[in-house]
Amino acid sequence: MTIESVKPETPPAVEPREPPRAGGGVPVLGHGWKLARDPLAFMARLRDHGDVVRLKIGPKTVYAVTTPALTGALALSNDFIIAGPLWESLEGLLGKEGVATANGPRHRRQRRTIQPAFRLDAIPAYGPIMEEEAHALTERWKPGETIDCTSESFRVAVRIAARCLLRGAYMDERAERLCVALATVFRGMYRRMVVPLGPLYNLPLPANREFNRALADLHLLVDEIVAERRASGQKPDDLLTALLEATDENGDPIGEQEIHDQVVAILTPGSETIASTIMWLLHMLAEHPEHGDRVRDEVQAVTGGRPVAFADVRGLRHTNNVVVESMRLSPAVWILTRRAVRDTELGGYRIPSGADIIYSPYAIQRDPKSYERNLEFDPDRWLPDRVKDVPKHAMSPFSVGNRKCPSDHFSMAQLTLVTAALATRYRFEQVPGSKDATRVGITLRPHDLRVRPVPR
Repeated sequence: MTIESVKPETPPAVEPREPPRAGGGVPVLGHGWKLARDPLAFMARLRDHGDVVRLKIGPKTVYAVTTPALTGALALSNDFIIAGPLWESLEGLLGKEGVATANGPRHRRQRRTIQPAFRLDAIPAYGPIMEEEAHALTERWKPGETIDCTSESFRVAVRIAARCLLRGAYMDERAERLCVALATVFRGMYRRMVVPLGPLYNLPLPANREFNRALADLHLLVDEIVAERRASGQKPDDLLTALLEATDENGDPIGEQEIHDQVVAILTPGSETIASTIMWLLHMLAEHPEHGDRVRDEVQAVTGGRPVAFADVRGLRHTNNVVVESMRLSPAVWILTRRAVRDTELGGYRIPSGADIIYSPYAIQRDPKSYERNLEFDPDRWLPDRVKDVPKHAMSPFSVGNRKCPSDHFSMAQLTLVTAALATRYRFEQVPGSKDATRVGITLRPHDLRVRPVPR
């Protein structure tokens, strides 16, 4: 008998095992109570229990994924779809027919409709608008006055989105309405996700009435935008024109509800996340003036002293790293959910068909197992010689796979440009009464950040 004729034995298949269950649940609400009271700390501690952990949110069993590798596997697997507690709570805002919540063929068709607006070769056309809005922000502020970072961040985020993608003259007043309404809606939706009280949210209580009024105003705002475009008869080369001329799988025009839901998805989650990130960047510039100084020095070296322009963005390496590090520590999107479409496994753990999966980019991006000095604001960790030490999927602010945010390059360009314009003109100080504690809703933002611009 030769060595070659001896066949190695096939190791027995390892059966997926049941994930461990997190402790600390309470009757009826399960772990939803802790998610409501201190969600960031709760999610950050889950990795101590395992790579996949079972939770109870109300009567439902939910599976929490806690490692970068498994969140990447989750996002890239066809065994899981966009669904679960987060998306159910968002349906009242996003509807069921927009690209954010659709799955399968509908999602692929919708991405094909909107993707051209966000191609790399399309983004430079938005450059003049981004420049104008970034510099208008700095011009509007007066040295020494107190800046309400929430309203100002929403204003610039909405104006850039509207002027680049919807081409409409509905700027300041509607930006204010959107700012006020979104703060109420996203806070209420998070409460409905983690404290599932069902019919109690239909009672005419003050908080429920406030939520319903804000939600109605958001949808009215979108109806106004679509109606004005139709009435104008204009067809600029923008995303709204693409939606109004889009067809479905049968070649028929897409329905009014789908158009509405797509515009909602453009104006609301996009504006909310960009505005929240700008708020955190203003907080960072106030807390770490040395990095504001480095951004100013970099901009001056690149521009030679002229106003920063869109064409300069590619050369602003440290400024870009400041944006990325701010997004790492304070991601606007801090919690995501998926749903298993079949019996499957993840990391060797059994996941039954229909199960909801939850994970937190906030916890992943602050994990001490992934980052040295994990809570330190250190933009230089994204330099080429250091970024290789960051585990894969430990920093995915725009997700990965077919659910990757189509506007990632658009968003990074405007965030880098706004940061460069602000830091070049001002230093920032927090003022008495400013509340920079994290306000948790569907997104994260400072509670009530107020700063004073100090001219350079």
